[in-house]
Amino acid sequence: MGERADVLADWRERVLSDPDLILDDRDVMRALITANDRQMGGNIVDMRGIAMERLEDRLDRLEDTHRSVIAAAYENLAGTNQIHRAILKLLDQSSFEEFLKILGTDVAAILRVDRIRLVLESPEATESAAPKVQKLEDVLTVVAPGFVDHYLTGGRNMPHRVVTLRQIGQGAEKIYGEAADWIASEALLKLDLGEGRLPALLVIGSEDPHQFRPSQGTDLLNFFTGTFERTMRRFLG
Repeated sequence: MGERADVLADWRERVLSDPDLILDDRDVMRALITANDRQMGGNIVDMRGIAMERLEDRLDRLEDTHRSVIAAAYENLAGTNQIHRAILKLLDQSSFEEFLKILGTDVAAILRVDRIRLVLESPEATESAAPKVQKLEDVLTVVAPGFVDHYLTGGRNMPHRVVTLRQIGQGAEKIYGEAADWIASEALLKLDLGEGRLPALLVIGSEDPHQFRPSQGTDLLNFFTGTFERTMRRFLG
């Protein structure tokens, strides 16, 4: 009993000297409030206890929101770093051939995607045949005029954005080839290559069906699109 009294006395002294030990421990505070409620009896409405419960619920919601905001900030920062690294890699290339080759290798690895294809419309192409570009077939697809808008809209009369995020669309076999069997989501970046040139499309495909969703923000990909098309214009010019 003497030893227990010494422990209680020591604990009491520590609490009196530093009350935050108790106030910062939500489990201890909850236990003390529960004990107080039992002493007051079940017929007494404890307004203070009700208020504290509401404050605890609000604090829980605020903490959840705080964690979500921090997670989103880290995710956005990571995405920004990825886009910047990919752009720097593209700007390092001195020839058009190396610029295109790097898309399907280093840039795809940086962005953590499974396929990147550049789709160019050409007057020489038809719906059933298109000219082949040696050494670039892994990243470059040549299509007939009108294919880009048709692929973006599915043939429907509807406006389209610079960046479209979605599940894989119809006609993907022409872009991905055999990989269309397992590519599940894609980011479509419509390119303006300058006056007098047909539109082009940069297609980024992922095996993950949730990597690209319409609900996601597109600010970073819009920036990537603008940089990519300006670099393309420089090479084509």
